[in-house]
Amino acid sequence: MKSIVKVACVSLICVSMLSASSLLLGTFAVAGDADWSQWRGPNRDGHAAPQELKKSWDDDAPQLRWSFTSAGRGYSAVSVVDGRLYTMGTHDDKCFAICIDAQTGAPIWETEVARAGTADDYNHGWGGGPRSTPTVDGDQVIVLSDIGQLAALSKSNGDVQWTTNFVADHAGKIPVWGYSESPLVDGDRVVVTPGEANFMVALDRKTGEKVWSSQGVNAPAQYNSVIKGKLGDQSFYVNASKPGLFAFDTKSGQEVFSDTTTGNTVAVIPTAILSEDLLYHTSDYGAGNTLLKLKPNAAGDGIDAESIYHLAGKSMMNHHGGVVLHEGVIYGCTKANGGMWMAQDLQSGETLWEKKARPNHSGSICFADGMLYCYNDEEGSVNLVQPSREAWTEKGTLTLPRETELPRDKGAIWAHPVVADQMLIIRDQDLIFAFDIAR
Repeated sequence: MKSIVKVACVSLICVSMLSASSLLLGTFAVAGDADWSQWRGPNRDGHAAPQELKKSWDDDAPQLRWSFTSAGRGYSAVSVVDGRLYTMGTHDDKCFAICIDAQTGAPIWETEVARAGTADDYNHGWGGGPRSTPTVDGDQVIVLSDIGQLAALSKSNGDVQWTTNFVADHAGKIPVWGYSESPLVDGDRVVVTPGEANFMVALDRKTGEKVWSSQGVNAPAQYNSVIKGKLGDQSFYVNASKPGLFAFDTKSGQEVFSDTTTGNTVAVIPTAILSEDLLYHTSDYGAGNTLLKLKPNAAGDGIDAESIYHLAGKSMMNHHGGVVLHEGVIYGCTKANGGMWMAQDLQSGETLWEKKARPNHSGSICFADGMLYCYNDEEGSVNLVQPSREAWTEKGTLTLPRETELPRDKGAIWAHPVVADQMLIIRDQDLIFAFDIAR
């Protein structure tokens, strides 16, 4: 393992103040009532913690609370815990973890965790920089760079506790568009996916040493993140790769089930969703979406994954904005038909409605206090939408006050929206904006 350098952030970061002030297990960060402690929220499902938020923006537009202008290059989303916001970005030739005050946007610390990835490491045609969201648990912040440098940092001051590299230390291989997963903290473990023969590994969160690994699967790392589930006495980790979904026993590392239907030969990006004994997954490039029903096998020593449906074509084919489940309905953006926001019945797979996303090609989504937040990748706009089985029901729109001046190459606005502490927090490369959405 390599040592890395912590640098002071005050001279490197500036902030502009624009106004005053289940089956899925509870293996997630210990957080405050309205925190967003990791990728896709407290439970990795795109749902924010309970909080009272505006139900319409039509007559009461959200006010910009603060903006932060030096997050650097990258697509990392943010985590918010105990009044602090954590994210990642690159400045010049270095990759940093960044901590700022979530109430004011003022810088607190910045720590170098790796060199910046280059076009020699992976394809930069759609932009460079980190893609991973920090995971905040206890006194630690766990971060992953685009070239596979994993580090545990002190939450209070960013000091490095340990670091390890997916390629050098775990025989992984950088994916075509860079490592993008967000680490899962499960008790005393950090669970990640270097790929290849060590497809998934768990590391001791105190030392970074390997304590567990998946068995019998050799597959490339992709761009999604591990979730944990349990059926009866069997607990398992799930992630996806080009061949499809894989689940592994959390004790032995043995494969407990797999499914090929949402695999594809280009890129598998969305994180799966577990709801009781149902596992839903979707990906783009013709793969579509699948629903699996999990049940104990006949021998009582494993899990059978029964296919309820697999749908491609003009159905949900989510590229990389993710989907959320609410009251039996999947919501998200499909690349089918040139890009559509859509609702899909979970149990049957039926498309309930579609709404053209154009000129946007894709969008990312989260759910908070009974509402959907749909972030469009070209316009930089966020639609507030009331969930409905009948139709797209929009309750207002806000747009980025300004867009980044950093070159996007072929990329777009791909950092996911976050709702925490009664704020909507959206990012576009070096720019982070926090809007007051309290009710």
